[in-house]
Amino acid sequence: MSSLPKNAVLIPIDMQRGFDEPSWPKRWNDHVDEKGLAVLAAWRKAARPIIHVRHDSVEAGSTLRPGHPGNAHRPGFAPQGDEALVTKSVNSAFIGTDLDLRLRRLESDTIVVFGITTDMCVSTTVRMGSNMGYRVILVEDACDCCALPDGKGGTVAAADIHRAHVATLGVEFAKVMTTAELIAAL
Repeated sequence: MSSLPKNAVLIPIDMQRGFDEPSWPKRWNDHVDEKGLAVLAAWRKAARPIIHVRHDSVEAGSTLRPGHPGNAHRPGFAPQGDEALVTKSVNSAFIGTDLDLRLRRLESDTIVVFGITTDMCVSTTVRMGSNMGYRVILVEDACDCCALPDGKGGTVAAADIHRAHVATLGVEFAKVMTTAELIAAL
């Protein structure tokens, strides 16, 4: 892709402090903040619309629940100026929110997504956005996820989970790009 459609909207998903709490399993991408901030800076410089997504968990013990310090955005990821914020309590940024309406009001048919976690909220939002008719671009190196139990006493490494989800999303649901590729396309 040599350039992005002018009506593309950036959607950073769940870039929140709570994922750094010790209760979360080990993550793999030590550069997720650096890459995500680079995407945000380039997008802002290009004066394109951004709709931030924050997970407001309804689970009592969650580090992502409103009122917990972990609900806050990671440093540098909070909305600025008139950038919109959509809050959700499930994996998809489209369920129980006005994200689709906001995108339609912006006359957007293309969304650019990155965030935490690749296999949960990012993947669910990408899949649902694609199913709803949006062209979706996934900035894969600006995503992160956690190692998970394999149900057999072992653990699936976070990098393996990420790689499998990116591969699946890239086959049917999204165009996969790196931060550098996305910035070059702006």
